[in-house]
Amino acid sequence: MRCRSHLPSLTTHSGYRWVILAIGFLGIFGAAGLSRFGYSAVLPEMQIALDLSGAASGSLASWNLAGYTVMALVGGFLAARFGPRKVVTIGMVVTAAGMLLTGFSGGLATASAARFLTGIGNGLVMAPSVILMSAWFETRQLGLASAIASSGTGLGLVVAGPVVPRIIESTGDAGWRVAWYFFAAVALVMAIITALFERDRPYQAPIESTPSRQQKRSVRTDLVSVLRSGYAWHLGSVYFLYGFAYLIYYTFFQKRLTTDLGLSSETAGNLFLIAGAASLVFGVFWGAVSDRMGRGRTLAAVFVADAAAACLFAFRPGLAGLVVSAVIFGSGVFSVPGLMGAACGDRFDAKLAYAAFGFVTFFIGAGQALGPYVGGLLEDGFGSLGPSYLVSAGAFILGAVAAFLLPDARLSRGPAVRAVTPQGP
Repeated sequence: MRCRSHLPSLTTHSGYRWVILAIGFLGIFGAAGLSRFGYSAVLPEMQIALDLSGAASGSLASWNLAGYTVMALVGGFLAARFGPRKVVTIGMVVTAAGMLLTGFSGGLATASAARFLTGIGNGLVMAPSVILMSAWFETRQLGLASAIASSGTGLGLVVAGPVVPRIIESTGDAGWRVAWYFFAAVALVMAIITALFERDRPYQAPIESTPSRQQKRSVRTDLVSVLRSGYAWHLGSVYFLYGFAYLIYYTFFQKRLTTDLGLSSETAGNLFLIAGAASLVFGVFWGAVSDRMGRGRTLAAVFVADAAAACLFAFRPGLAGLVVSAVIFGSGVFSVPGLMGAACGDRFDAKLAYAAFGFVTFFIGAGQALGPYVGGLLEDGFGSLGPSYLVSAGAFILGAVAAFLLPDARLSRGPAVRAVTPQGP
């Protein structure tokens, strides 16, 4: 209680925005990082234990992203209505419950339901966590902050890559279940941290936490405003292609390495670690670049690099080529949600930014739900994941073209309507 009583005074300091950024980073790690990319690390053992085909394995990832899609649009509106701290905390708890139930699953039906629940929790975490940065950071730092927050998913790779093989090795046939229990415990800890320390705005900012009846009614018109925006639809199409392409790469990452290319689980885990470490280092870089070059051009550059990484995976390179692929891909892929959030913050005011990011997140959810399923079908048809990675590369190239044509919203937007970040003493 004593700690909580001092938080309002702490949030009057400009430095508290870095605490908010750290909490957003950790929340995204606990939700999206572990639930999505931990799945790729667990998949080989889980697939054997539950006797799943390639298409069925892909469908589990699709169920997760289907839940994410269902809540993506709603999550932004709920954050605008009730505040991101409450929404993100609930989302983290739901994510933890879904991961726990995944560990208890005994077949495809129960695993699908558990993954769907996990996706619902993810949908309540990602959009509010990224857009919250627009309440605490000015436009000139918004891309940097948003990219750092979204790169929390990369920490999931850093943790899951080396930890999952060790858990499986030490606990035997039930190891994949224990891994899910571990992920759930981490997510629950992140939920507690979020509830205690996250704040919806700087303490001295104009108060919007108790909106008037007119303001409450206006929330219902947010979707109409976003739907009328050609910019939001353009951004959504870019996000769809990204979601389709990148989740093929990561869903089948471990399996491509161990089953198709004959590498050990330990080596695959180390490559996971390399990709995650690259995302943590270069997420800052791409965010800073977008603050100078614009979101669209930066996204196009990231997608071209990702396409090259997917092609490397498709053509059976040696270990050196796989390392290069992991570094290239990890360096930019996890900064994309942050760049999307920054683009919404550039174009829309504070309230509409939540709705806009929720809207475009619906598109990535659709792409993520479709991508692994298509990848699994291709694996079943060709007996290899090589064609799946070629399709991933093609989708990245289409996404790069669409992103390059995206207008720079920083040049056309009016004055920012966001909470004012207070200056330090």
